[in-house]
Amino acid sequence: MYFNTLGIDNHGHPCLSKRLSRSKLKETIVNLPPCEIVMEACASSHFWGRTCLAAGHQVHLIPAQHVTPFVRGNKNDKNDCLAIYEASRRPNIRFVPVKTEQQQAVLILHRMRERVLSARTACINQTRSLLLEFGIDIPKSYCKFKQELQELLTHSLQPAVLLMISEVYDELTGFERKIHLLDSLFKQENSRSEAAQIIQSIPGIELINTSAFVASIDKGQAFKSAKDFAVWLGLTPSQYASSNTNRLGSITKPDDGYLRKQLIHGARTIVAHANKKNDDLSRWITELKQRRGHNKTVVATAHRLARLMWILLQKSTPYQPQFTQQGGAHNV
Repeated sequence: MYFNTLGIDNHGHPCLSKRLSRSKLKETIVNLPPCEIVMEACASSHFWGRTCLAAGHQVHLIPAQHVTPFVRGNKNDKNDCLAIYEASRRPNIRFVPVKTEQQQAVLILHRMRERVLSARTACINQTRSLLLEFGIDIPKSYCKFKQELQELLTHSLQPAVLLMISEVYDELTGFERKIHLLDSLFKQENSRSEAAQIIQSIPGIELINTSAFVASIDKGQAFKSAKDFAVWLGLTPSQYASSNTNRLGSITKPDDGYLRKQLIHGARTIVAHANKKNDDLSRWITELKQRRGHNKTVVATAHRLARLMWILLQKSTPYQPQFTQQGGAHNV
């Protein structure tokens, strides 16, 4: 693997352009005098960011979507380097914080859990479709599915079918063991983090959500406001405005889809039980659901939870339900 480097002097003129191997790049970083290093946030960028920080440099990682508009001419490494530099000079560019090894290790566990869940779903879907060929219809619910499998082992079926059911049952048990192990690791990590205790106090933000958000955003220091954080998560509507025309569309969905998915799953839980509670947030959800419907309320609740999360992290205070005499909800 080779890396293209571009050096820019204080007057903005290129003064260095080299193509370096992995080992040479590390040697060059260590030998450089302290300077500002900018790179695109892509695979291995956090490793190189930590390497630069350890060598005493100032490091900025730029999201790839902010670099693309500045690429001039053909797509090649030299033009990419120049585009990264030009993007870094633009005002209002939000840089990506360099993640620690611990943060990336936790995110690896989340990727492993997603892979296990995906494999478990594929196993269930395939088994249900194969059993339908023998007139056996098993419910989609995971708990009922596994229970029915255990009961089918006592039935008089083809030996190949019984073998498949036995293997699938053992496979599902293995998936459960892996998921429980990963969840216990998440719980250990959350117990050692002050930010995790704050996030987990918010309704709908449980063990998995807390671990994912702490590993991804830490205390939200990369965002200037709660609105910026919600925009980064892709929970704000897309906008088309021209002259007197101003239309809002569906949510934008950029950046980290995993965090957005987890937050929306948590919001679904709150919306489902909001009518049983009397705090300001629950009343706001209930009123919104009557006006806008269930699905829009879920996304709006996720948006509000994201803004609330950022505010509480900045104040370093846990969530406390609010109650007002008038019955209206406080804005977050």
